[in-house]
Amino acid sequence: MVLLKTTMTAIFFFLATTAFAKVSAPAAQKEWTFLVFVNGHNNLSPFADQNIIDMEKVGSTKDLNVVVEWGSESTTKTKRMYIQKSTDSSKVTSPAVMEMDNHDMGDYKNLVQFVNWGAANYPAKHYFVSVWNHGSGWHRSVIDIKPMDISFDDASGNHITTEQLGIAISEMKKTLGHNLEIYGSDACLMQMIEVAGEMKGDVDYFVGSQETEPGEGWPYLPFLKKWAAKPTMTPAEVSVLLSKEYLASYSGGVYGTKSVTFAAWDLSQLDVVYAAVTSLGKSLLNVSNTQLAELKKTAGYTQSFTYSDYADLGDFTKRLKTVSFAKNIAGLSDVQTSLKKLILTSDNSSSFSNATGISIWLPSYASGDQARYDQLKFSQATKWNELTRLISK
Repeated sequence: MVLLKTTMTAIFFFLATTAFAKVSAPAAQKEWTFLVFVNGHNNLSPFADQNIIDMEKVGSTKDLNVVVEWGSESTTKTKRMYIQKSTDSSKVTSPAVMEMDNHDMGDYKNLVQFVNWGAANYPAKHYFVSVWNHGSGWHRSVIDIKPMDISFDDASGNHITTEQLGIAISEMKKTLGHNLEIYGSDACLMQMIEVAGEMKGDVDYFVGSQETEPGEGWPYLPFLKKWAAKPTMTPAEVSVLLSKEYLASYSGGVYGTKSVTFAAWDLSQLDVVYAAVTSLGKSLLNVSNTQLAELKKTAGYTQSFTYSDYADLGDFTKRLKTVSFAKNIAGLSDVQTSLKKLILTSDNSSSFSNATGISIWLPSYASGDQARYDQLKFSQATKWNELTRLISK
């Protein structure tokens, strides 16, 4: 009994000194809760401040909860906030509902805890979860020290891997009791089939950019303004709205003019895409040496992004139709047909006119990442790793 009492006292002291909560009871259920994991524990911190200020220009409404976990370089305290409307454009004014000291936002378990907490205290019919930070797709670039995958925390040195992101989404689904309606990455290079593959079956819609994002990130003000004006939008409509607003914001809009990409997917179509990609990959394994050389050349011409091994799958299949052995490639038309059903919208600047909204790993060189790729859910389901080994020889 003495040991139990001592332990409970220690736990109480820990909680009392690391966090405080102002939420007394869950609010009434709304149409939507938008949960944004803003990891500003890095050089993006000033952009985090501005993004939250832009959120506050709309704020939460009677039908829409906007909830943020905010880490900043300016303080060791990470805050959870219910975003309230403000006219002060110089600083974040929404009060903290909870504060945590030295909180690791590179730990996927803390992402899960944030979403579970948000859903418990701000219930809704639908949920949209976004991870805000640096991103590098499913792997780390050999030329970079960081970031790695997504949500790099400079204070802890940790990050959330693609595999861990999938685990996190699965845990969220258990709490929600249904699929997460929308997952998005306000981060670079994350609109990849390999990333989506880790959350397949747990998320309905998947949004993000194939290319690097400018520091300003998503256009929270125009996006939230239109969303709040029509809060009964379906998950598909919200996803498409964000994609359209993202491109508009960098096409002479609120963020000026910059080259960007964005897309929204309906993940219920992934099984059909997987089947088509499996057939395509298997067919390409049977090419002759002469055909292999042509295949490698085609892969090299395919639209790629900041990481040259991140290729646009739609553009790749389009170019494959022009090779000398195209009529012998199984699954080629099936991939193109399935992508039209998967990709709700692909909104890109003119400099990315060949981008179709979906990236896939297509290395032209032997990579130390191959062993890890073998274990990704997409790779295991489609055997795409066998093709990546062939073309990277």
